[in-house]
Amino acid sequence: MHIILKLFYEKLFKLSGKRNHYTVIGRNKNEKIVNNNNGTCNGNSIICRLWENRDPKNLKAEFQSDRQPDIYVIEGMGGYNTWKSKLTPFENEEWMDLTTLEFAVDGQVYGFPVAVEAWGMAYNKDILEQAGVDPATLTSQAGYKAAFEKIDAMKGDLGLKSVVAMAAGPDMRWVTGLHNFNGYLSAGLEYGDTSVLDKLNSGEADVERLTEYADWVELLFAYADEAVLLTGNYDAQVGQFATGQAAFVHQGNWIDPWLTDNGVDFPMGFAPHASVYGEHNAIFIGAPSYYVLNSDSQNQEAAKAFLNFMATTEAGHNYMVNEAKMVPAFTNVTLVPDTPLSANVTEWLNKENGAYTWLQNDMPDGFGMGTIAPLYESYAKGDLDKAAFIAQLVGKIEEIK
Repeated sequence: MHIILKLFYEKLFKLSGKRNHYTVIGRNKNEKIVNNNNGTCNGNSIICRLWENRDPKNLKAEFQSDRQPDIYVIEGMGGYNTWKSKLTPFENEEWMDLTTLEFAVDGQVYGFPVAVEAWGMAYNKDILEQAGVDPATLTSQAGYKAAFEKIDAMKGDLGLKSVVAMAAGPDMRWVTGLHNFNGYLSAGLEYGDTSVLDKLNSGEADVERLTEYADWVELLFAYADEAVLLTGNYDAQVGQFATGQAAFVHQGNWIDPWLTDNGVDFPMGFAPHASVYGEHNAIFIGAPSYYVLNSDSQNQEAAKAFLNFMATTEAGHNYMVNEAKMVPAFTNVTLVPDTPLSANVTEWLNKENGAYTWLQNDMPDGFGMGTIAPLYESYAKGDLDKAAFIAQLVGKIEEIK
């Protein structure tokens, strides 16, 4: 989750009138732990500790200290397997009847979906129009290759530094090892199809599919700005797109608040990732993270009430949609985001078969960012060629056995 701010909790506590002390841990778009964000609202003592780096060691450190959270965030089965001894299930909560995106294991609900997030290839509509590229043609690797070549030849006229704002450096391993790799796991498959994931989790690689996927990675890297690709952080990558210096960015609708904060208002939308061969008419949509309850918390009832308040009240809906710029995961929310990428996500949600599954968080804990993401960096630097990149991906998957 990328857009939780202290203000979010403070405002909701004020509105809900809950009078308790409890701790919420989430993630901030800033690339550092926020240390000066404790506050008191309406009689509530609130402690929010936020980070962008998705390294699970950060949360483990909290549990090993005297600052255990009452509510914290996990991301799918990997997080569940790490924290299941510290989880307590939800039962008969009002919000549970308002979503199909809750996180459940063996029939028990453990996770409140933070939001719906999605990513595709975000594009600048004005630049594509000037280049004579129809987004409707961006459904295959061949379609992207033709578009990238055309735009690249016009970079000078269009004022571009790169065709694609893509990052594969140490600060952006979640982009490569989680989001990009999810294309290998689910692109081109029916929503909910876990066949490729199941093979991976048993230590089996689909070499043919990985080879097709590596062609996609090669294409993105070939048309990226080298500095952003190798060393760029979040601001550098998103900033290149935001300033009109890249036609595409490999990010999701979570960048909307950054774009709004920086006055970016050009028209934009999502096209599918062509992660493997064939035609693609869907983007990756899901609940990427979940609020869960600490089984050792002394404030579970208050924490549950807080989550119900977010999901069931107009004030909670207004904040999630209009201020936090989220796409809520609850069917009772009628508000539509006014930010361009999140609004486009709602369009894809309404399309028949317009979504591919988020599965990157159901790999073994740490596999995406810790195990395979460094391979992307080595490939981008030229330390690995494509054949070696594929071979090492295969090897890392087989080590799961």
